[in-house]
Amino acid sequence: MAGKAFDMIVVGAGPGGYVAAIRGAQLGLNVAVVEREHLGGICLNWGCIPTKAMLRSAEVFHLMHRAKEFGLKAEGLGYDLDAVVQRSRGVAKQLTGGVGHLLKKNKVTVVMGAATLTAPGKVAVKTDTGSQELTAPAIVLATGARARELPGLEADGKRVWTYRHALVPGHMPKELLVIGSGAIGIEFASFYNTLGAKTTVVEVMDRILPVEDAEIAAFAKKQFVKQGMTILEKATVKKLDRAADSVTAHIEQGGKTEARTFDTVISAVGIVGNVEGLGLEALGVTVDRSHVVTDEYCRTGVKGLYAIGDIAGAPWLAHKASHEGVMVAELIAGGHPHPIKPNSIAGCTYCHPQVASVGLTEAKAKDAGHDVKVGRFPFIGNGKAIALGESEGMIKTVFDAKTGELLGAHMVGAEVTELIQGYVIGRTLETTEAELMETVFPHPTLSEMMHEAVLDAYGRALHF
Repeated sequence: MAGKAFDMIVVGAGPGGYVAAIRGAQLGLNVAVVEREHLGGICLNWGCIPTKAMLRSAEVFHLMHRAKEFGLKAEGLGYDLDAVVQRSRGVAKQLTGGVGHLLKKNKVTVVMGAATLTAPGKVAVKTDTGSQELTAPAIVLATGARARELPGLEADGKRVWTYRHALVPGHMPKELLVIGSGAIGIEFASFYNTLGAKTTVVEVMDRILPVEDAEIAAFAKKQFVKQGMTILEKATVKKLDRAADSVTAHIEQGGKTEARTFDTVISAVGIVGNVEGLGLEALGVTVDRSHVVTDEYCRTGVKGLYAIGDIAGAPWLAHKASHEGVMVAELIAGGHPHPIKPNSIAGCTYCHPQVASVGLTEAKAKDAGHDVKVGRFPFIGNGKAIALGESEGMIKTVFDAKTGELLGAHMVGAEVTELIQGYVIGRTLETTEAELMETVFPHPTLSEMMHEAVLDAYGRALHF
């Protein structure tokens, strides 16, 4: 296949890359995708999917302990961590196989190996059997990102873990320190805390879940503390002293440094783009803090070269990558797609309780100069939530007082990661409060709270 020509080459087969390749093929392009490790990328193999499988096990375990509340009996409760991990790996494997099938079905050429861009329109791929050159007028970079490692806090896989180690643990933590309270950190804190690890979360910002609305983050924190977690905000881990079976963390908070000992540390302090070894500097691609700089259509400034997903910067979400992949494939095929609007992409965190949001927080809306109307509705006022035994939660809406535009929606509680999409569709359709108020929400459902939170913004809530 030396020097084989294609219409489009995609580098990376994660949720951005494989979707871009499929859409390109659907549009009649001859597409190749180059992947150095796993089809499905981090998301399917070491991220979104296997973590959700593990969190589901923790959720069921949590519910088993509540059996009596539901008039049920469950005795001798326990878990097998190896079996939990095995199930999670099985789920990931099933989906990775599915991606391979989809690429084959769409006649996408898959080349397993490490790619380097040697010149505009040329990709050299180092494979197990040697190397080959592929050419195409359009190349899409979808190489994703990896865990950020801070000096002195590097993972060793034994006592200090990244998300990868946390997904295939060599032992069950008893005393766990999680550094960072973004989605990754808080999900692992939630999982291990539910299984009985004494969990401490350290966050450098003034609150956990720092990208979320302050009110929602405060509500979530209260629930985590109730579940036994220790949360340290405005705190920094200065250094780690490692021993054979323990780690002593020097934690600075409020001007004082305290040494605390744990048996396991998970570092979840953000991600860095996989930009190395691709030949970007020689091509003149602008890279800023490990991310490729692009315009709203994911163009890099180098003719025919695009970058999508995590490598192209925030928000670092699989669904953002997939939509960028579709948009870029349509552009390459001569279409006129709309650019992706970052403010209409929902963020979801699958801790217990779940957190989900879209658009501007109340503070950001005010900072942007909006006069706002804010509505809130608690889970305790919803019949379905009470019937489910899930009465802890809240839905919050933020509207522009002058135009009625839905600026943002923020939720914490059971199944909110499924509910948020209603507001996402509303934002895509440029809805105002009037349409949302006129929408008939089915009863009894958790979704009724979405209606009530809108009504509340205008002083019309019916059930609270």
